[in-house]
Amino acid sequence: MNPIPIDLIGEDHIGTSLETPMRANAFEINDEKKIELIENHFKEIMHILGLDLNDDSLSGTPFRVAKMYVKEVFSGLNPVNKPETKLFENKYEYNEMLIEKDITLYSYCEHHFVPIIGKVHVAYISNGQVIGLSKINRLVQYYAKRPQVQERLTNQIAEGLKEALESDDVAVIIDATHLCVSSRGIKDTKTSTITAHYSGKFQDEKTKTEFISLTK
Repeated sequence: MNPIPIDLIGEDHIGTSLETPMRANAFEINDEKKIELIENHFKEIMHILGLDLNDDSLSGTPFRVAKMYVKEVFSGLNPVNKPETKLFENKYEYNEMLIEKDITLYSYCEHHFVPIIGKVHVAYISNGQVIGLSKINRLVQYYAKRPQVQERLTNQIAEGLKEALESDDVAVIIDATHLCVSSRGIKDTKTSTITAHYSGKFQDEKTKTEFISLTK
């Protein structure tokens, strides 16, 4: 399947699948080699832009960017970095929704490689098992640490939680600012984008409304 020509896409915001687009041999080279290769390519980008790489302030930038890409902001591309989750018996017999609110979101728009910054609100209803609260944050961060579109990120977090919790009773809301909108192009700094996913018991309007009201 050939990609859509860039002149047809233009500045349009598009998404293609639930899964992050990855080539089949994405992990045939290790992280250290990836850092080396990205460093060399980024040197060339900086050179083309006209920057002096002999300057003390700039000389280490290619390595820093390469390390940041591989080890930090795009580390969620590698499945070995997916956080392990362990379920515990719901001994408290708490059967209402549990909400983890205002989880800090830092991701990167896959169209321009600039940040997406916002908050994630997550809820689930126990089916007899519970998960450690920090694991919810880690799962959100795992999917955020890759080039993303917000719609896909919302669904990936939801599906990841369903898998971890062994339950469909999950809800996710993301409210985020896209720097591809605020720092370039239209340069609108006042808007944010909201996406949501409701499944299982959260498809009930009363339960959904309660979740939304508690996240405001």
